[in-house]
Amino acid sequence: MANYVLKELPGEMTEGRTVVYPKMQVYSLHDFEKVIYNMRVYANGIGEGIIRAVIDALSQTMISCMPLGHTMKIDGLGVFSLSLGFDTSTASEKKEKLKQEFDEDADPKLKYRHVCIKGINFKPDPELLKEMNRQATFNRVGVEVEVQKTSPYTREERLAKAKMIISTRGYMTLTDYALETRQSKSAASKDLKRMVADPDSDLTCRGIGSHKIWIKR
Repeated sequence: MANYVLKELPGEMTEGRTVVYPKMQVYSLHDFEKVIYNMRVYANGIGEGIIRAVIDALSQTMISCMPLGHTMKIDGLGVFSLSLGFDTSTASEKKEKLKQEFDEDADPKLKYRHVCIKGINFKPDPELLKEMNRQATFNRVGVEVEVQKTSPYTREERLAKAKMIISTRGYMTLTDYALETRQSKSAASKDLKRMVADPDSDLTCRGIGSHKIWIKR
């Protein structure tokens, strides 16, 4: 039996609507050795070496096939596909990309030339979910709904903090603002979007995605 708690998103993240969702409590991580052990328990008669070889063959097949534009479907498990993004793995590349991002004379195509694999998407097989639900039972922990904390600062105070960061560094990142105003990144992003839309806030933004920054208008 697993435990869960009920959480409520703050109103500023849901446009005033009450959104309650269950969140599972995770107490441990099964590392590779534990996974191997569990697989040996369920697969009677199959040795550890064979299990390791199968997992290694699967990972190598993903490495060789998926970068060529293929997705992988494993019946009973799910579908794997790649997620792409722009490569900023080195300091020099980050510097160059920022320069390209804000240089009006730069070739627009150069801004997007460093593409890499950022992650692997996984869509579980419906039968896998059905089987898990047949075996799963969940116990609610606590009677109160946990409300995610909102920023303890007023809008004026948050705006002042944003301007202070920008005046000190010349720009502000989403992480800077979220930490300074004690908000989640999603809440901070929506907060900044509203501020940029307000001409009296004197804030504007440049860039996209992980390269997005906020500066004085």
